Amino acid sequence: MSDDTNKNQRTGHGYARRSMLRGAALGAALPLLPAAAHARDLTPDHAPAPAPDPGSASLRWLGTAGWRIDVGSRTVLFDPYLTRFRTGLFEKAFDPATKIAETDAGLVREFAGSPELILVSHSHWDHIADVPYIAKATGARVVGTETTFHLLVAFGVDPLQISVVKGGEVLDFGDGLTVEVVASLHSRNKKHSYFAPGTLTAPPATAPATISDLPEGDTLAFQVTTGARGPALFLMGASDVAERQAEGLRPDVAMVAVPSSSSTHRYVPRLLRALGSPGVVVPVHWDHFETPLRGPVRPDPTMDLAGVIAQVRRDSPGSRIVVPDYRTVYGADMRPRA
Repeated sequence: MSDDTNKNQRTGHGYARRSMLRGAALGAALPLLPAAAHARDLTPDHAPAPAPDPGSASLRWLGTAGWRIDVGSRTVLFDPYLTRFRTGLFEKAFDPATKIAETDAGLVREFAGSPELILVSHSHWDHIADVPYIAKATGARVVGTETTFHLLVAFGVDPLQISVVKGGEVLDFGDGLTVEVVASLHSRNKKHSYFAPGTLTAPPATAPATISDLPEGDTLAFQVTTGARGPALFLMGASDVAERQAEGLRPDVAMVAVPSSSSTHRYVPRLLRALGSPGVVVPVHWDHFETPLRGPVRPDPTMDLAGVIAQVRRDSPGSRIVVPDYRTVYGADMRPRA
């Protein structure tokens, strides 16, 4: 964490503010962070410990891009993909006709709790597949794109329960909980493309049955501010950035999606510059998301996690890097809670 004289420090907080799919073709394996470095804090030697309000929020990684954020008795979910199922993606036999699995209610109870708010970055299966069940079971408000709206209505979610956004909105949910919506972009594979592009302007005639029935439908990022003393959390579901849309956000913690290729020019440096070198950077969407969420984290061998960590160290040397795991509950400063 940068010290208290960091020029990017923002007042009002206790510390400085600061893909997804590879498509049907998988890239060659890239070097990975050694196993011993997973799920631990990679703090620059010169960086002092941060001093946030320890009671302001707790966070738990749900794998892929997903997060559970608890602020007092309130729960916010981001891209909660809990019921993982095989598509062949990790066996180089990707099947777009894979059936969408029925949600595991036990996993929802264990990992999702009773959310009042669900934020959805885009509508691919590994971001939205469990959202219809959670929304219907809990009554949580869902915030997402028009495509997300139409898909959820087709799944039987009450349309009055869904808030359609485009980017630029700042939503106030009371008691210091605000959500700033950021227009963003989807990751691209080595061929500069991605699986299931497209948008919907009306609900499909029947509920989606396969993963190819779930188009991307534009991509959003969100900055969630959890109270007067923070933190401000930047959440992204895909490894690309609409740089001018993210300019000046200054989150305390940035969840940075790890790319599967280098097809997006200088993605990590541009993102870090736009966000003002966040105090804490958390790589996400680098795990094998077709393995059980209750098990240990298995890395996706095509994701260059080590390369992203090296870029953050080079381009934002004051940032503390936290590589998360599924089992740890983190405090507002992304340090494990006892």
